[in-house]
Amino acid sequence: MVAFAGFAGVGRGETTTPAPAAPRERVQSGSMTIELPAGLQAGSAYVPDENPMAAEKVTLGRLLYFDKRLSKDDTVSCATCHDPSHAWAEPRKTSIGVGGKVGARNAPTVINRLFSKEQFWDGRGADLEDQAKGPLVNPIEMAMPSHAAVVEKVRAIPGYPPLFTSAFGTPVVTIDRIGQAIAAFERTVVAGNSSYDRYQAGDKAAMNASAVRGMAVFNGKGNCVTCHAGFNFTDESFHNLGVGMHAKSPDAGRVKVSNAKSETGAFKTPTLRNVAQSAPYMHDGSEATLVDVVAYYDRGGNPNPYIAKEMRKLDLTDGERQDLVAFLEALSGDVTPVEVPTAFPR
Repeated sequence: MVAFAGFAGVGRGETTTPAPAAPRERVQSGSMTIELPAGLQAGSAYVPDENPMAAEKVTLGRLLYFDKRLSKDDTVSCATCHDPSHAWAEPRKTSIGVGGKVGARNAPTVINRLFSKEQFWDGRGADLEDQAKGPLVNPIEMAMPSHAAVVEKVRAIPGYPPLFTSAFGTPVVTIDRIGQAIAAFERTVVAGNSSYDRYQAGDKAAMNASAVRGMAVFNGKGNCVTCHAGFNFTDESFHNLGVGMHAKSPDAGRVKVSNAKSETGAFKTPTLRNVAQSAPYMHDGSEATLVDVVAYYDRGGNPNPYIAKEMRKLDLTDGERQDLVAFLEALSGDVTPVEVPTAFPR
């Protein structure tokens, strides 16, 4: 289901032609409609048939997402690493789990995962439902001994089975239902209506001159659009950019999932929506700022036998680098407001 907003006037009796409002679309799934911010395309949404959206499911998923009791020692939740106050990503280089254990990868943003199928930096999660179940039993994340133990722990909380009834029709708690509820909630976290979106809709005052020049660099000399393509600024594919490949034991990335040697050191292209709020960057958190990221690409990354053919020295000027950062900052927009629970089922 798709709907478009009308045009907004300038008011105060002015006769200036009003800037057009960016079109807004809606995703209809199950009994629920998700109204998208301007710039997002409903036709690209992915919701599996076996997990249609429902408000009751989202309500349950929101509680599970923030509930630290889903971890071994009640200290870590999904939100610990995918923090809504940090563009649904994390401010650390890599994730910290139960007992202070430090992971090897930076937690990517949850924003706009509605438009993504395969999950994790290496794509090992078939979908959001599969992804939601992984960290629960990862020994350096939430560290539960098994999915059965997760189910038993949730089932033993009297307030949860009635919520499962509302969401699924019966009070039965299963690991698949836990994953489905969390995934349903995560699909409601979307961002759009950025300065870029308003500019694209016809409001040429929405982006400043530096960002407009940066957009030209992004689409041209910088060659960024090759991988950061489309309305969500990602091709949802995997590329070796050389990140971390100079390490003594580099992270092999996608090859461990695909077994394709050509994907050694390859990682998923992240969305650039609201990227200015989600530092640090890259799968290992090795670049602290957007300025650092642009400098990394400008020098062509770290050469290695599997580096993507698109990676090359760019020879950007100081001004072009600054303009490119300004464009990336213009991709920040409205994010779904989410009320963080202050109380959980007992």
